[in-house]
Amino acid sequence: MKILFAGGGTGGHIFPIIAVARELRRIYPAIKDGDLKPSKRGLEFFYIGPKDDFEKMFLSQEGIKVKEILAGKIRRYLGFKIILQTLIDLLIKTPIGFFKSFFYVFFLSPDLVFSKGGFGSVPSVLAAWLLQVPIFLHESDITPGLANRFLSVFALEIFVSFSATEYFPVKKMILVGNPIRNELLEGTDDIGKFLFQTTGEKPVVLILGGSQGARKINNTVLEILPTLLTDFEVIHQVGDKNFEQIQQETNVMLGEEQKKYYHLIPFFKEDKLKYAYAIANFIISRAGSGSIFEVAALGKPSILIPLPHSAQGHQVKNAYSYTRNGGCLVIEEANLTPHFFLEKLKYFFSHPQELERMKKAALEFSKPMAAKVIAGYIASYLTR
Repeated sequence: MKILFAGGGTGGHIFPIIAVARELRRIYPAIKDGDLKPSKRGLEFFYIGPKDDFEKMFLSQEGIKVKEILAGKIRRYLGFKIILQTLIDLLIKTPIGFFKSFFYVFFLSPDLVFSKGGFGSVPSVLAAWLLQVPIFLHESDITPGLANRFLSVFALEIFVSFSATEYFPVKKMILVGNPIRNELLEGTDDIGKFLFQTTGEKPVVLILGGSQGARKINNTVLEILPTLLTDFEVIHQVGDKNFEQIQQETNVMLGEEQKKYYHLIPFFKEDKLKYAYAIANFIISRAGSGSIFEVAALGKPSILIPLPHSAQGHQVKNAYSYTRNGGCLVIEEANLTPHFFLEKLKYFFSHPQELERMKKAALEFSKPMAAKVIAGYIASYLTR
């Protein structure tokens, strides 16, 4: 069985692919002996997308063979250089990427393509369609990107994360949620407390700004950090690029007694993130679909701060869709002032019944079985 994954653009595309691949490996022993034709036995994963060292590292660790292509991107902001770059992408990169993808798909002969969208998925999905390979899409956000809107025409089914997902034909959509790595739900308090050397004296607030950190969130936290640490213990992911500077600033800013309540992290790998999740009493995060569904599956109350300039404003829409259920508070970046942020945190912890309500709402919203559902659907399609 050969599964070809397609995507490209962000880590938000890669982690759901990894989650689905892991679930396929888990269920495969149950189907390989009796249900697959001899010619279909074996399980191989491939990925086609634009060159990205971050993506390649994670995919290779999962045994997914990576094939790199060129892919063009449509930019919706103006300027002579931007327009020129877009024309180069569309007239040169995309055709080259398509022909290379056609070559890969032809010789790989995959049984099925599972695409996460993004500009990097377009050449390989088009090639697969021309070669009559079944195509399935997954859309993480309420508002699909241009790539998935275009590719939806060629898909047999479209897995979606939100019930209010826009633009796609209703008859093609299957509501499953956003696939998350179930290993992130397996962290334990005791190992987490040991790993991060938390004191256990105060509630733990986990602050996540994405793999690159988030300047606005980081600056807001630093402005009130000494006061924040009066009531809370903080685990703060700041991004690799920001780590040294923020470490220097906090070393000067904090006294020795306060430093034991502040845990600075450049970037969480999976083996540590699950323990940070486990010991967190409250989470501050951006509003990418992956983050939302991880936080919800953990049943953690949260404040979401959407990235204001995300494509089609999808983070803002994702966040407000989630908050309608009551699992989080949304603070848009324009309204994110240090003292407003601090007062909201204090309010929640002075009203424990509110925290319990948010936990319950988060779990009701969550769909932790999304990857398993998608893997099961793929397996059943291939064993018909």
